[in-house]
Amino acid sequence: MEKEVKINYELLSSAIRALTIDATSKANSGHPGMPMGMAEIGVVLWRNHLNHNPLNPKWINRDRFVLSNGHGSMLLYSLLHLTGYNLTINDLKEFRQFKSKTPGHPKNRYTEGVETTTGCLGQGLANGVGLALAEKSLAAEFNKNEFKIIDHYTYVFVGDGCLMEGISHEVCSLAGTLQLENLIVIYDSNGISIDGDILDWFDEDVEKRFLAYNWNVVNVLDGHNPSQIDSAIKQCKQKNGKPSLIICKTIIGKGSPNKAGTKETHGSPFNSEEKDLIRKQIKWDYDPFVIPEEVYQQFDCTQKGSQLEEHWINLFELYEKTFPEFAIELKRRIKMEMPQNFNEIILRGIEAAKQNGKDAPTRKSSEFAIEYYSKFLPELFGGSADLTVSNLTKWSNAKLIGRSNDFIGNYINYGVREFGMSAMLNGIFLYGGFRPFAGTFLIFSEYARNAVRMACIMKIAPIFVYTHDSVGVGEDGATHQPIEQIASLRLTPNINVWRPCDIVESMVAWGVALSQNNTPSCLIFSRQLVKFIQRSDLVIQNISKGGYILNQNSSQPELVIMATGSEVELAEYAYEELSKENILVQLVSMPCLEIFNNQDEGYKNLVLARKTSKFIVCIEAGVSDPWYKYVADKKGLILGINTFGECGTAKDNFEYFGLTRESVLKQIKNFIS
Repeated sequence: MEKEVKINYELLSSAIRALTIDATSKANSGHPGMPMGMAEIGVVLWRNHLNHNPLNPKWINRDRFVLSNGHGSMLLYSLLHLTGYNLTINDLKEFRQFKSKTPGHPKNRYTEGVETTTGCLGQGLANGVGLALAEKSLAAEFNKNEFKIIDHYTYVFVGDGCLMEGISHEVCSLAGTLQLENLIVIYDSNGISIDGDILDWFDEDVEKRFLAYNWNVVNVLDGHNPSQIDSAIKQCKQKNGKPSLIICKTIIGKGSPNKAGTKETHGSPFNSEEKDLIRKQIKWDYDPFVIPEEVYQQFDCTQKGSQLEEHWINLFELYEKTFPEFAIELKRRIKMEMPQNFNEIILRGIEAAKQNGKDAPTRKSSEFAIEYYSKFLPELFGGSADLTVSNLTKWSNAKLIGRSNDFIGNYINYGVREFGMSAMLNGIFLYGGFRPFAGTFLIFSEYARNAVRMACIMKIAPIFVYTHDSVGVGEDGATHQPIEQIASLRLTPNINVWRPCDIVESMVAWGVALSQNNTPSCLIFSRQLVKFIQRSDLVIQNISKGGYILNQNSSQPELVIMATGSEVELAEYAYEELSKENILVQLVSMPCLEIFNNQDEGYKNLVLARKTSKFIVCIEAGVSDPWYKYVADKKGLILGINTFGECGTAKDNFEYFGLTRESVLKQIKNFIS
């Protein structure tokens, strides 16, 4: 058993405050106010309640901790260091320095113990809701009677800024509806933001707001009183079918004699005079970055954490003997491993797509692919932002998770919450055990954009499904017709943007997206009918390369016509008509530019016919910018849309923008003549 250690909360809180002023001063930048104001809260949670093992930060049944107000990262780094994680005092000295393990905002994969990248306020909270949802769903699927293999809490720290952000409303409303009783959010209510006292712009009654969301709310009148904090957390751990919010009244920058409680402590280090005064105020008589052994002894969680994990391992060994198939499946899914024969599964799916090939909207092709892959991947976790019947993201055996508190399901109706949904997807993926995806209209990717960007930064692989991909949306008009969205998504580093042209490309796109662990995918599908494209098995093999030769009438083409999605059939028509006139043409489909761009130069030169082509034509119903890289060294024509759409039928819009068979053919002929 762990040796009982009497906790000196004042001393441990002072250690956090001292490390904070030391690190921010050395870096000459940072945000000391929040860590100093939440020091006692951090000590009580991490030392008394958080079930974690610093020696194994990836233990599956650990409590999850998310610092949504990530600008206060020195609080997290101090806690990680002091409780025994692989984060040294030298790492703290490198706070906010290039390539250090202690960047200005917490970043997963950089620092052991950091669950998710935070700092874009509100998104950490949304990640936390996703983590809590994933835990409840995985537990419902794998726990058996006395074997509670998955059973823990998700804790999230938030500040005033997090709760001002609209995303906080989206996800907290949904968390209350879903009754995520394993979620405990601790609110640092210090009343100060960058511009000062928040009463002039944030005076809402947060308690009533969260009660209206169907949350438990506990008030801690003194957020610097360890006893009150401890009692509040214990109260929230008495699960009653509701998530919990603990409102802690705190003083930002506590410990600073002259600046505590003011905006000056939020985002600027203290000067030398104030630092000396703080050290006296907090009774800290040690040199910078010196921590007495007594503090380490009281903070250390390695022995306790190892015992917790050892107890869990013993339980899991019994579980493994009793339910061997479940244990094997759980381990595979936690490791985010695909079934061993997944490549074969993809090939069979392609064959099924060929057999079912017909003219159809690619959103229907996507539905076919989801239905197919769901038979082999129990980890599929789908959803839609109130557009299931339009996105076609729900498969026949999907089970909805709703307010019944039955988490044995794999589909979420997120409601009209595109941003919250996308950030929750990130949390679900980070938890492990699931391949999460969710859909909305492509135009509403705008609402979700920063969550997509965060997935790219974190190198995780949720799947964002976007339908209604062009002016083919029709009568809904310019507000709902995406023009620039595909291009702006493609500008984001570490992303795969797929725009398939038919059921075969859709099956490949889904297969590749599901195989990813480090790169998110955007799968973009049409509302309108598109033509099924005939192609040989040899040609199909190259779809996964992102761009490929669909057809050619010469091994030395003078003209290359390339397109994506619904415009591939226009390119194919032009190819066929020009071939009749003995023009040497190569037809290229480019469903994923990012993957194509990563192919070797020999393959790219072959597809683009770099050695022989005199002309190149690119066709896509969106802004032209992504295509200039392919025509830069050739005489090129880009047929796109560089203004907003118009209210009218899809037919009207495509005719207006010159994206019809006859118009495309005429424009190409004029171009090469």
